[in-house]
Amino acid sequence: MRADPSPRVHGLVLCALFAALTAVCSQIALPMPWGVPINLAIFAVCLSGSLLGPVRGMASMAVYVALAAVGVPVLAGFQGGPAAIFGKTGGYAVGYILAALLTGLLARRFGRRFWPLCAAMAIGCAACYALGTLWFVVLTQSPLPVALGLCVLPYLPADAVKIALAALLTLQLRRRLPHGRL
Repeated sequence: MRADPSPRVHGLVLCALFAALTAVCSQIALPMPWGVPINLAIFAVCLSGSLLGPVRGMASMAVYVALAAVGVPVLAGFQGGPAAIFGKTGGYAVGYILAALLTGLLARRFGRRFWPLCAAMAIGCAACYALGTLWFVVLTQSPLPVALGLCVLPYLPADAVKIALAALLTLQLRRRLPHGRL
């Protein structure tokens, strides 16, 4: 007789799984000359919020950031450690926590259809951009327009594609999962 795992164990496993997915997606990257690569991490962040919900999604990203902070090379380019997290682009990784939370909250309320789910993910992504860009501005003393030109504008087209794909995958998985959730 097989015992079903407790809800607590199930939640912990899902958080670990999505932290690992984010680590893998972070390595699928296109380097950029100014140091902030285009990678698939935000795709995993959107999935974590939309599939796990706000609490578990946020927890999975907190695990990801904690792993990076203690030196596990989970960030893009196999970076990790305090210098990576507290460096000029670390705010974007920390922003994943906020992005997953907001995506999860909004997806729970409005994310039953494609466009509202995309909007929920875009708002989560925008929060990540806001935190990361503010962090970048403070650490580099760059003017905001320069920071936006380096750290946000070049990434918007790719992030729009990642959001659309994450929304499609979320909707497909929800249809196939028992009770429509993980």
